[in-house]
Amino acid sequence: MDLRQLTEQFGAGGRIEAILLRSARRGPVEASSEAEAVPGRGLLGDHRAERLRRGTARRRRELTLVQYEHLPLIAAWSGLRTLDPARLRRNLVLSGLNLLAMRSPFPDHPLVWQLGPEVQIEITGPCDPCSRMERELGTGGYNALRGHGGVTARILRGGTLRVGDPVHLAAEAGRPTD
Repeated sequence: MDLRQLTEQFGAGGRIEAILLRSARRGPVEASSEAEAVPGRGLLGDHRAERLRRGTARRRRELTLVQYEHLPLIAAWSGLRTLDPARLRRNLVLSGLNLLAMRSPFPDHPLVWQLGPEVQIEITGPCDPCSRMERELGTGGYNALRGHGGVTARILRGGTLRVGDPVHLAAEAGRPTD
């Protein structure tokens, strides 16, 4: 098996644990049981979906995702007992998959992910923390999130996302179905 094939091997699928929307850039984060994902925009109801993005570079951050399993680590490194994922201001909280491994190391061989029955995405890169995390999580919050801030993604095929939806590699990795 070559390295390209190995990047498509995952022991299990994942799950959407939370959907979080921010109606304004610095506004409060609201949990939702479902949201509409729109290519070129993001999740309707989130401030980032207010304007259409064109071109690959502008579409790299239509979604932000954080890994559920990292929440206890980030909390501990921030001196917190627990951590509400809304404080991290990411759109989706996913469990069961290594988010960093969801991005292909080969630009000519992207990995396409199926979220629920309709939505397909491609992971585009890391979602580095901003200085706001220091204020949000306390002293050391910025560094607690470094390397664990999640990932960004672009939406290849839109549709409705729901909490509890499964997440898995699309049937033909490397090719969107649209």
